[in-house]
Amino acid sequence: MSTTIEPPANAVGKDAHWASTLERLRNRARPTLKLTICDDHAAKAALATAQYAERRIKEQAEQDPQSPEVKKAVRAAAAEVKKAQQAVDAASIVLTFQALERTALDKLKKDHPPTEEQAEDGHDWNLDTLGPALVAAASVDGITVQDATAFLETWSDAEAAALFQAAWDVQYESRLDLGKD
Repeated sequence: MSTTIEPPANAVGKDAHWASTLERLRNRARPTLKLTICDDHAAKAALATAQYAERRIKEQAEQDPQSPEVKKAVRAAAAEVKKAQQAVDAASIVLTFQALERTALDKLKKDHPPTEEQAEDGHDWNLDTLGPALVAAASVDGITVQDATAFLETWSDAEAAALFQAAWDVQYESRLDLGKD
């Protein structure tokens, strides 16, 4: 049930366009977060090498900013970084996660209560079951609970943790700047 509430007069006094501000607030998109997976070690190494070479030539350019050779080398290094980045991008899988509505996240946590042992250890929910459910629910790409379970159980600890963390972190992403005048 949606009711239209008239803004307080002092709010309208501060912002003559309160209706448009309110509309923007109502239409905000939920935060998203991307997790990039690249298994091509050669492409990642080539990018790191190109970035290192670019930093070095830029340092040289600071010493001799008028040199045509150095300027040409800076452009060439930037082109190499761009080419190497494109190779990494082509080899990568990008997963996107979006924050759930707060009530949906709260329900998801309640649907996965801790085991007795987990509760004794101070946990508020069962990570074994919440993890896959949260990854699936937050996935924009359509990861299923079954897929998420398989990934979390078979990937290395670090990668499984990164997958869960991406789905978790987006839930607490803040785009606010408190205290700004």
